[in-house]
Amino acid sequence: MSEVREGYIPFKGYKTYYRIVGHNEKGHLPLLVLNGGPGMSHDYMTTLDALADCGREVIYYDQIGCGRSAVPEGTFHYNAQLFVDELVVVRKALGLEHFHLLGQSWGTILMLLYLLQEKPEGIASIVVSSGLPSTKLWVKEVGKLKSFMPKEMQEALDEADRTGNYDTPEAKAAADEFYRRHVCSLPEYPDFVMKSFAEPGPAYVEMQGVSEFVFTGNLLSYDVEDQLKDVKQPALVISGEFDECTPLVAKTFYDKLANAEGWLLIENGTHLCNVEFPEIYNKAVEEFIERHE
Repeated sequence: MSEVREGYIPFKGYKTYYRIVGHNEKGHLPLLVLNGGPGMSHDYMTTLDALADCGREVIYYDQIGCGRSAVPEGTFHYNAQLFVDELVVVRKALGLEHFHLLGQSWGTILMLLYLLQEKPEGIASIVVSSGLPSTKLWVKEVGKLKSFMPKEMQEALDEADRTGNYDTPEAKAAADEFYRRHVCSLPEYPDFVMKSFAEPGPAYVEMQGVSEFVFTGNLLSYDVEDQLKDVKQPALVISGEFDECTPLVAKTFYDKLANAEGWLLIENGTHLCNVEFPEIYNKAVEEFIERHE
């Protein structure tokens, strides 16, 4: 098993937790992982630990407000710019001059905003995993997926969206079915996935909203679809066949990123296809980033 190093980085008077697995061998660059949420810990992405066996560092961090990082109290507000600023600080603190970058779900938003706003040098390649180029397209496609569910479940979710009460037995059952179909199909979530889901931070509600089905938070206006042509790094797109990142959403990245080299659509995979099919996922990531070192 590869060596694990942990620590904390000062950020805005608080601290951000990081975890580094493995060491870089000659000719290999580290991989920095930006997990989803917002407001989820990195744990569900640790299936990528296996890439450290290939002779590279795999680096994670818990974004502020969740996991092992500080959860500020009081009137602390969360928005995309906060997390871009945090990424800048994390990169500098860890001395990451030349590395690969992987974003999953919300992590793709963070990655793309960082690339487009900061125009950083030293990013050897990017992996866009189950991401979204715009809130508008995402909401439209999730709505389609909801429309394929049994009528009574659609009605339960619509009622929950209207009232804001997602704790009724009907709404819970419908949400569980949606998650089984499109978020994670495993009959039981592994402990490392449950760790991410068990204690979500406050960023999710402020930035997205109270559910997967409607955006009411400050990410509502997010849209970089027309700017994808300005992202010049070599890119790999990954998504699952039944992912809430539908094939149409993933294909938008593949079609519009300037240097998208491939798109892996994992058969029978959902939003957490890295958890469901780790060997397929990891093999694709490693082979892609090796070509850009």
